[in-house]
Amino acid sequence: MTLLDFQWMNLLQPDWYINTGGLWFIMFVVFAETGLFAGFFLPGDSLLFVAGIFSEGDESLGIRPIIEAALGFQFNNPILNLLFLGLLISAAGIIGNMVGYWFGKKSGPFLFERKDSFLFKKKYLYQAKDFYDKHGGGAIVMARFLPIVRTFAPIVAGIVQMDKKKFMSFNIIGCFAWVYSMLIAGHYLQTFILNQFQYDLKSHLEVIVIGIVLVTTAPVILKMVFGKKKSA
Repeated sequence: MTLLDFQWMNLLQPDWYINTGGLWFIMFVVFAETGLFAGFFLPGDSLLFVAGIFSEGDESLGIRPIIEAALGFQFNNPILNLLFLGLLISAAGIIGNMVGYWFGKKSGPFLFERKDSFLFKKKYLYQAKDFYDKHGGGAIVMARFLPIVRTFAPIVAGIVQMDKKKFMSFNIIGCFAWVYSMLIAGHYLQTFILNQFQYDLKSHLEVIVIGIVLVTTAPVILKMVFGKKKSA
């Protein structure tokens, strides 16, 4: 598959990113999902998980060929390739969060000076600031594992003027935890199931992607449902 064969549904298929754009495409998706407003719909969790699955083996979609094609070298040890891949992707995610934080910080003063309207209430900014003052670190780390939330968390952190050093510390911790947990989970799940049941997960990526989406979005949905019940 090439860019000439592009269809809009490809944007929701993690293997399309890996097959079409390789390492640079993966890094861009992680950067965009964590740093740009328009990136909230991108499949970050499933992309990393699928990348971990494809790290087992030397086929055309494997991690070794991806690194070789992008950087001109690769490690003979598959674990080193996986760790190196995680390092590069984590760097993209960290920079993405920094861009989101910068954007929020620049637009924050304007929002604090803006008058209340039907859709905008200044008190919500102060409530968000109080929340980040108390739980800022945990909020930044946990947001990495929640689709959509991870896109807007750094922006809100910048808007409420969260301490930059504190933000960067938890930005780095959260990004490494998210990237490596997804890559390693995909890698070892593929290895275990293939060895124990001779079942190749690469042939059933649609089911895996749906499962990941359900698991990662469940906390957000439950929070919305139970939050409404409590407020009622």
